[in-house]
Amino acid sequence: MKTGVLAVQGAFIEHRRIIEALGTECVEIRQEKDLSGIDGIILPGGESTVQGQLIRKTGMFDTIKNEILKGLPVLATCAGLILLSEKIEGQDERHLSTLPVTVKRNAYGRQLGSFMTRGSVGDIKDFPEVFIRAPYITAVSPEVDILSKMDDNTVGVKYKKQLGFAFHPEMTEDSRVHEMFLKLI
Repeated sequence: MKTGVLAVQGAFIEHRRIIEALGTECVEIRQEKDLSGIDGIILPGGESTVQGQLIRKTGMFDTIKNEILKGLPVLATCAGLILLSEKIEGQDERHLSTLPVTVKRNAYGRQLGSFMTRGSVGDIKDFPEVFIRAPYITAVSPEVDILSKMDDNTVGVKYKKQLGFAFHPEMTEDSRVHEMFLKLI
């Protein structure tokens, strides 16, 4: 099994470290040829606008979108969630638009508003959730499963083989969300 992590910007090294610690090969995706032969993809936290621009400039946009639509398992965290979302509140620009949800960017405030809490993620209990300039989900289509909430806001979802989280599981020592992702592959 080989997992790819989008490595154009953001917290990709942290995801790679966890995936490799779980005994799975992980490659950094910087150009379209790096997508060859992967069984799943991680879209990391970082800056969604920059990541969206870079996947377009590198020619990976259509391939990533089409592979996800064909069923490539994906784990998207923070900015990655924004990349997947069909709608982004307050802006017309969209990115991959494969996940039928609406997100609100920077919903918990600026960098100084970052925090950590513990919550449930589906069947996972007491998971450390790190929120850094995090979005949250304001609307979901009926076919989307809500996996995690924080203060009545949706912060984790599953749709087909897409997992989207507003928080950063890669910023913890807890690998259970990554294990959940690997089970989708």
